[in-house]
Amino acid sequence: MPKQLKPETVEAIKTMAARYPKPDGALLNALRLAEREFGFIDADACEAVANALGMSPAHVWGVSSFYTTFRKETDGKYLLYVCSTLPCAMRGSEKLFDYLSAKLGVKKDETTPDKLFTLKKVECLAACGTAPCMQVNEDYYESLTPELADQIIEDLRAGINPARHVTR
Repeated sequence: MPKQLKPETVEAIKTMAARYPKPDGALLNALRLAEREFGFIDADACEAVANALGMSPAHVWGVSSFYTTFRKETDGKYLLYVCSTLPCAMRGSEKLFDYLSAKLGVKKDETTPDKLFTLKKVECLAACGTAPCMQVNEDYYESLTPELADQIIEDLRAGINPARHVTR
């Protein structure tokens, strides 16, 4: 049986959609609400959002799969998004990504066996002046070095908020 959104979530989605000329205007926020409720976005979550917005599940899936920031069922506890656009690349993001890949033993879009980390390459994290940049879940880390990345990984493994080590 497919997942169902809570009635209050469906109501919140419908209220959001009413503010836009077309329900598509509320789609990203609706997906974020479904992600919060279910923990990730999968085909069932897309169908539930589609039902709430009165649109095709295929359209909702297409949008959700386009954006790399929506959690998938196979994602680890910590999503490591390494910026791969030109300013970050010019300041070493490719080397940083390769370093993290070797350190964690995973490739792009893979999750560590302990389900702690999923490593992703993403487009612009809007920190060009302090590149290279990495986002971990909702937190941003700028001017990264392999040493700083090591500290962040160690802190996350220990359950410590790594933000205390990062100066901007």
